[in-house]
Amino acid sequence: MASGAPVLSAEELHTLSAKAIAAKATAHCPYSQFRVGACILTRSGEYIPGANVENAAYPVGTCAERVAFGTAVVAGHKDFKAIAVATDIKPAASPCGMCRQFMSEFTGPSFPIYMYDGEGNYSLTTMNELLPRSFGPGDFPGKETQ
Repeated sequence: MASGAPVLSAEELHTLSAKAIAAKATAHCPYSQFRVGACILTRSGEYIPGANVENAAYPVGTCAERVAFGTAVVAGHKDFKAIAVATDIKPAASPCGMCRQFMSEFTGPSFPIYMYDGEGNYSLTTMNELLPRSFGPGDFPGKETQ
């Protein structure tokens, strides 16, 4: 993992993982049966969960990561410490390309992503490792990067 990433306390990591794993139970995935739960930890200490919501027209569904970030942003949060994503498979699934781009809008290169498998084991990566050389807000003329 890249240096400079926020370090979570044992309690923060435990709570973040427990909430991401629990969020899988709220997934609406009648077509794929592929449950995904996510939870974001804000810098203010709030935990915001999300789960995937499928639609019969597959491209219309929304991934757990985007549900969590959308919920957080609508609630006024824009400063995030980490995200955990949980699935039922082993090894753990990585966020899809669309979620990577979406998450990069609100995070920096060292933002940590904890990916949990169906047994509760995790691997850790960063936004930069998942989406190197990403396009973001700082790419527009006159805009600053986060």
